[in-house]
Amino acid sequence: MEQFSPTDAKAIMHSKRANMFYLEYCRVMQKDGRVLYLTEGKKEHSYYNIPIANTTVLLLGTGTSITQAAMRMLSQAGVLVGFCGGGGTPLHMATEVEWLSPQNEYRPTEYLQDWMSFWFDNEERLAVAKEFQRKRIDYLKIVWQRDRELKSEGFSVVDTAIKTALAIFEERTQNASSTSDLLSTEAQLTKKLYKYASNAVNIEGFKRIHQSSDSANDFLNHGNYLAYGLAASCLWVLGIPHGFAVLHGKTRRGALVFDVADLIKDAIVLPWAFICAKEKATEQEFRQQVLQKFTEQKALDFMFETVKFAANNYSVTQSGKEQ
Repeated sequence: MEQFSPTDAKAIMHSKRANMFYLEYCRVMQKDGRVLYLTEGKKEHSYYNIPIANTTVLLLGTGTSITQAAMRMLSQAGVLVGFCGGGGTPLHMATEVEWLSPQNEYRPTEYLQDWMSFWFDNEERLAVAKEFQRKRIDYLKIVWQRDRELKSEGFSVVDTAIKTALAIFEERTQNASSTSDLLSTEAQLTKKLYKYASNAVNIEGFKRIHQSSDSANDFLNHGNYLAYGLAASCLWVLGIPHGFAVLHGKTRRGALVFDVADLIKDAIVLPWAFICAKEKATEQEFRQQVLQKFTEQKALDFMFETVKFAANNYSVTQSGKEQ
């Protein structure tokens, strides 16, 4: 057998990797030069391969364990490993998802330097936050326009309610003078999207309650944490620490993950949470649907493009070059 090379496992760029895994009640191990996860049944055990060279994030939920050998191979392949609670929720009440980032001294510093060059300027940081909000709406329009399944379920960007809500959001975003204004505008849009989605699938009386046990709220929670996994992977690859947020920084630790995840949540997680709730899908079925849509709609690619665009176009260094 040929010697495993870390370089071989990193041949696929993170933005192009197809897989994200969320596992429960299994053991992750190394066997015969591969990373596998083992599930134990009453009569037999089953092994399943994890294609680490084409995987960007591995989330380990309730009832999981991982061997040191497997962790070493995942690190060599540049796979971000997160330890979380059931359904991708925070690990403990006082702890968010805990990430084990592969250590690599060759990660780029270019994006970190550009990011920090504008981050201490309040006006520039607000400008980037607005850019994120604009990109978020652009992505929603693109996804809802080209996804035939969403259209068949009644989600359309040409509906009057959506067009009006997005137009108001874009105007208020442009006129916002602080991050507080942006957060308020964001909250208003999200409420309108919840109402639109619940009407589209005929779920009456929906209220967004994070600790609720109804399917729509559970799926929203679960899908959001899957989006956080992609966002954390994107930022790790670009070498930007999670603490340097542009919008949510005053309320959440490591909030840049939330800023980046918000780019895709409305477009993908939100509609499919309601659709799957209507269809009485299981958590596993919802998860498979959302991960498939992340891949189909190139969600990770979009995150990379947006963060890199912000770093390159709002940095003081770049501004100086243009003058």
